[in-house]
Parts: sequence; structure tokens; C-alpha cells
Amino acid sequence: MNAKKKVLVTFMPLNDAHLDQLAQAAGDGCELVYKQNGLTADDVRDASAIVGNVPPALLPECKALELLQLNSAGADPYAQPGKLPEGARLTCASGAYGLTVSEHMLAMTFSLVRRFEQYARKQAARDWSACGNIISVEGATILLMGLGDIGGMYARKAHALGAHVIGLRRHLGDKPDYLDELHTMDDLDSLLPRADIVVMVLPGGKATDHLMDERRLRLMKKGALLINCGRGNAIDPAALKKVLRDGHLGGAALDVTEPEPLPADDELWNFDNVLITPHVAGWFFLAKTVDRIIDIAAQNLRAWTTGGELIREVDVKKGY
Repeated sequence: MNAKKKVLVTFMPLNDAHLDQLAQAAGDGCELVYKQNGLTADDVRDASAIVGNVPPALLPECKALELLQLNSAGADPYAQPGKLPEGARLTCASGAYGLTVSEHMLAMTFSLVRRFEQYARKQAARDWSACGNIISVEGATILLMGLGDIGGMYARKAHALGAHVIGLRRHLGDKPDYLDELHTMDDLDSLLPRADIVVMVLPGGKATDHLMDERRLRLMKKGALLINCGRGNAIDPAALKKVLRDGHLGGAALDVTEPEPLPADDELWNFDNVLITPHVAGWFFLAKTVDRIIDIAAQNLRAWTTGGELIREVDVKKGY
């Protein structure tokens, strides 16, 4: 009798319904093992499939791995050649986070536009005074870098509110109705001076490292707003502090920073026009996000066991 293949599920707060969904998808030929925290080499060594972001340091111990289904949309720590065992396939949870992250970005947009981060400080100081003029989201020009699931959902919301939304992606294609303009990243420098609000939801990688350096930050119009919910290293932190210090930007909202966690003594905490959240736009705080991750994972487990087509697969030979 053939031994059952081990499917290890980890790092997500799952309920019995989630686990039943995964077990049914994997089928009778698999044994589902759920361990939310504290993984060891022994836990991963005999796992044929893993659902969840196993610590990259444990990847060399994944000797039997055939499928790694990430609970994250980003795959950069796992997608480099040689990171996974030969023949192992990698899938991510792209598409699960659009709802929660786009709403977080929209909340940040309104918070900056209405100066809520500044008024929160005034409230704490019992200071009944105004912060000055504002702009409106309706009629504002929003430059959006990143048009995946998250960026697309944010663009729909901003466009519905009357913003002029300019989308940037690596390659041109058909322009969605929720964009007023579509350009490639090659046009970034010429578009930055037009934007009232610059929104970033870019993946990691060398191409986006310090993409917004001091030169590009100063290409933004004076008083413009900057939002980043993609990767912290897409903005040069020293340059950002410099342009904030001299008043070039009207404000910034950051769910991601370089480094993370942001040190308690970092100057960014001190700016009254900077809103910082601790990388919580995604994660598992919205129940629907976990449901969507499990739907993707279940579909891939079923495909893996039956020879079907995987979804959200990442090409580990090319890198992320």
C-alpha cells in the first residue's frame, strides 16, 4: 500500500472549514498536517506540498517538496533559481489581496487629502486649529504604479470617485475602462510632474529598488502626495526624508518601509504629514482574504494531485 503524501499547511490562522476544504482538494492520497507556527526542519523534510510561506531558511530541508503554495502575492524570496528543490513548482496567492489592500490604499488617500494624520496629532495635543488648504480626490490626477489585482481594484475605486487615473505597467496592452491613461514605466519621469497623488503598489526586485530616488521625488509637483503599499525598498528612505524635511512633498502614507520594522528612532515617525501603518494593508486581518487564499490553494492542490493546470504559478527558472 502506498504511503500518503504529506501536505503541510502553515502560517495562516485557519478554521476547520478551511482545513476541510484543503483536505478534500488534496484527496484521499494525501495527509493534511496543520502547524501554524514554530516550523522545524523535521516538519518540512517529508512534506510533498506546503501551503504557506515556509521560512526561506528551511527551504534546503524541503527534500520531498513538489509544490509550494505561498499565502502571499509576492514570491521574491522563493522565486530565485536554486531556492527550491529541483522540479518543485511554486504558486502564489496573487488575487487574494486586492480587496483589502486597495481599501487600505483608498483610506490612505483620503487621510492624506483631508490631513487626518495631522489632525490626529492635534487631537492628541487638544489643539483646536486648522491645518490649511486641501485638495479633492474628485478631479485629482493619480499616478498609479502597478496594475495587478491590487492596483486594478484601487484604480476602479479612485476612478469611480472622479479622479483622473494614470496607470503605469511594464508593457502596454489594452487600456481598461477604469484608467484614463495607460503608459509604460519608461514614461515615469514625464508623468511625475503631472500627478497630485503618486500611488505605488510594485513588486520587489532589482528593477524597483529605490525607483523613487531623490531625483524622481523632486520631479513630483510641490505639495504632491505619495502612497506606498508595495515594497518599502521602492523608495529611497534618505531621499524621502530629505524632500519631506524641506517641504517639497505635501505628505506621504507608507504601509511598507525600508527597513522593516521601522526603528523607533527613525526620523519618519516625527513628520506630522506622514502616515505609517506596520505592513498591515494585506496580511490576514480581513476574513475574506484568508478565504480567497484557501480557494486558490485548494484549486492548486486539486490540480497537483490530478495532473491539472496550476494557477498563479511563478516561473522559478526565470526568477520573480
